[in-house]
Amino acid sequence: MSLKSLPTRTLGKNGPTVSALGLGAMGIGAFYGSSDETKSQTIIGKWFAQTGRRSEIFLATKFGSMDLSDGAPDPYKANSKPRYIAQQLSKSLAALQTDYVDLYYQHRVDPEVPIEVVLEALRPFVESGKIKWIGLSEPSVKTLRRAKAVEGVGAKVVAVQMEFSPFELSIEKNGFLEVANENGMAVVAYSPLARGLVTGRWVRSLYLQGPAINLFIHRFRSPVDFEEADIRKMLPRFSEENFSKNLKVVDELKKIGEKYDATTSQIALAWILAEHPNFIPIPGIRSVERLEENARGAELSLSAEDVKAIRKVVEAAEVAGERYPDFFMPQGDCIELSEWKGE
Repeated sequence: MSLKSLPTRTLGKNGPTVSALGLGAMGIGAFYGSSDETKSQTIIGKWFAQTGRRSEIFLATKFGSMDLSDGAPDPYKANSKPRYIAQQLSKSLAALQTDYVDLYYQHRVDPEVPIEVVLEALRPFVESGKIKWIGLSEPSVKTLRRAKAVEGVGAKVVAVQMEFSPFELSIEKNGFLEVANENGMAVVAYSPLARGLVTGRWVRSLYLQGPAINLFIHRFRSPVDFEEADIRKMLPRFSEENFSKNLKVVDELKKIGEKYDATTSQIALAWILAEHPNFIPIPGIRSVERLEENARGAELSLSAEDVKAIRKVVEAAEVAGERYPDFFMPQGDCIELSEWKGE
């Protein structure tokens, strides 16, 4: 299929029209092993400059999950202070070689900065056109409601980025999805392929024959084989103890995929799109081949019976390990506006 023919969806109740499937670009620059360049924004900015196709792309980027200030005492601490937001937006626009961002996310809620302060910091950039729409990543229900209640600029909050995959259904269980739907939010599903678990490229070598294939499988037979820079080495679901247990879900997806001549990745993406009309999965890629494979998942129509069958599989799955270690788990709440003492 042509990538131009991807189906579309509305980003939230009152947002713009976007493709039903997005591209998570974080893995291009960091977190999943070595890269030619370390910053995905710089890579994308070079592409915009070389092709002149910025206007064809709905571009989202983020701020605030880390403190990248010079001399920051704790760079892994969230920072959503107004001055820092302005600095990071300026740096992102320069790296991306653009004068606006279509969707600007607070990457992680800063517990020390009220969400109302964050929205007010973004307001002038919305009014000037540098930011078209606002998103929140991993907010709590309370934080989302507070953000939407901010007069004027709160209406620009149209998307929440949350982890969702056949291995991660938490937002369906904890009440978050219900509140997101009530507020007309799009759910941008990050890690929809469970950071590679769903792809089936981790399957045990006994399924495949031939020396070339066995060499490929051998490389990723366990998390020990990940590069040192790969964040998955520290994630509980990829631990030596849990890794093989979690492949059982992949086995079931593979069986359904055989009916459609589709990969497990395509089946998982098609299932998410079928189950949730306001979800926009953003799988990451490291090659054009994977990009094209994922795009085909967006046009795959599963039967109602198979949608139900996949739901049964994922509901019954005993997923081993949490999605993050405790110290890395997102904190979705922030202090009240009355507690804010300023910068």
